Amino acid sequence: MNTPTIVAVVLAGGEGSRLHPLTEHRSKPSVPFGGRFRVVDFVLSSLVNSKIFAIYLLVQYKSQSLIEHIRRSWVLAPIFPEQFIAVVPPQMREGPEWFQGTADAVYQNLRLIERHAPDLVVVFGADHIYRMDVRQMVAFHLRSGADVTVAALPVPIGGASAFGIIDAAADGAVRGFREKPIDPAPMPHDPTRAFASMGNYIFNTDVLSKALRDGHQRGEQDFGRDLLPRLINTQRVFAYDFCANRIPGIRDYEESAYWRDVGTIDAYFEAHQDLLGAEPKFDMFNPKWRIGSSNYQGPSPKFFRAEIDNCIISSGGLINGARLRNSIVRSEVLMEDDVELDECIVMDYAVLRKGVRLKRVIVDRYNTIEAGDCIGYDAEADRRRFRVTDSGIVVVPRGQCTDTRVMFRYL
Repeated sequence: MNTPTIVAVVLAGGEGSRLHPLTEHRSKPSVPFGGRFRVVDFVLSSLVNSKIFAIYLLVQYKSQSLIEHIRRSWVLAPIFPEQFIAVVPPQMREGPEWFQGTADAVYQNLRLIERHAPDLVVVFGADHIYRMDVRQMVAFHLRSGADVTVAALPVPIGGASAFGIIDAAADGAVRGFREKPIDPAPMPHDPTRAFASMGNYIFNTDVLSKALRDGHQRGEQDFGRDLLPRLINTQRVFAYDFCANRIPGIRDYEESAYWRDVGTIDAYFEAHQDLLGAEPKFDMFNPKWRIGSSNYQGPSPKFFRAEIDNCIISSGGLINGARLRNSIVRSEVLMEDDVELDECIVMDYAVLRKGVRLKRVIVDRYNTIEAGDCIGYDAEADRRRFRVTDSGIVVVPRGQCTDTRVMFRYL
């Protein structure tokens, strides 16, 4: 099986409750990330860069924002029917329930997969920031004679209890899988680290079909909790070491196996900081491995008397007499005179009036921060108005800006 046919299923229905209020109006995969991306763009880019073009995107929670983003940004060549990114909401063919878990979501759409008769099914999540050449994982799967392959990330043994942990032999054969164990099994030949499941799987199609149908009869709903522990006893299940994955164009200063679960506000904020600096941990400029996203048609940003240090500024903005440090500013943001930003994320279509001071603040879309407002300097005052994390990150929830410049924005 030198060139297997592959169908990908992306699980993009995540509620993202720990990211509230950024997920108040959108699902976790639809949350903006970096200068012009959304979280879902990273898994889709990995698949498309890996020449996997048959992709079903399963959505559920507050999905309209995600659906619109896919419609505008991820249209593959329509003249090739085998190349598509199709958004699939819950069909409720088995009853009135929505998707009850990761395995149930794929089970409810098994007919869509089987009509393509693929050799392999790739099941990936849409909640993480990373780059993966999936072809290398496929090659490992075929070389190992695996029925199921689980992407595994080495993590320090001291923090491994926060993950689903894989107990694997030296050749990658999985001997056990436990969700958030108190005593995680160490990696072969490295007692300081453990294999954490990344929630990305490759299945032989016949194995997946049978496992899902059997699991449905048993009332199983989740891959990590239900199906994988059972399959370990009956099938050849292997762990693929994500650290072995090599992406072209990666620079020496980058974290080569970069993977972040941006499931909390603090993790989301810290991942943005990883994009900054002369030698970032995750450099978004890589012509050999592009991250796809919106085809924004607006103008370049404009700057007047601005002071900018270590920032990412997206298109369409107007920065007038502001001072910015260690910050990321998305599209069509207006900053008036004497605005100061220090370690901030300002999302699209925000307006910051004269004299605004922000420190370690995330400003969601469509906000107007009124003249002279200071956020991030008084934790108690901030908590009366906004969500503030234990580490002091302030989140200003999505606004309802009516500024005329924003009303006629570029999409």
